[in-house]
Amino acid sequence: MTSTSTPPGLARFNALEEDAARAALHEACSSTAWARRLLAARPYAAPEDLYAASDAAMAELTAKDLQEAMAGHPPIGRPKPGDPTSAREQSGMAGASDQLKAEMLELNLAYQDKFGHVFLICATGRTGEQMRDAVKERIGNSPEQEREIVRTELGKINRIRLARLVEED
Repeated sequence: MTSTSTPPGLARFNALEEDAARAALHEACSSTAWARRLLAARPYAAPEDLYAASDAAMAELTAKDLQEAMAGHPPIGRPKPGDPTSAREQSGMAGASDQLKAEMLELNLAYQDKFGHVFLICATGRTGEQMRDAVKERIGNSPEQEREIVRTELGKINRIRLARLVEED
């Protein structure tokens, strides 16, 4: 039987003071309820345990909790200045034509008018065109359908961000 040790990044996260761990989690997701659940389950033996806890916490978020989580995400195509995480995740829009950027801005505003929050998608690895097509498709959803899609997309984003947090050496 082989013993596996906790990866260095995860061990570092497990060892953080509560306030520092909460701040690190807030960088991944701005939902207080989500962070509280993940903090309560520390320490984690493996990254997969942390991801599973994240998924479970995401599944239990209320509409208000989801709203809080979404508030931490800038619109697609407009990452906050000085926010390298959003800029990296949205890099598919970086080389987009001015026409595509203008179209995306228009679609973002229409989406926001309909649903009351930013269009949220796990943008990592997606092109500007793929994100535009997704917002065009999703704008026809009901608020209930869209809330569950947003929950799924947030879960994917959180996993990517948590991986970056715990897999750093």
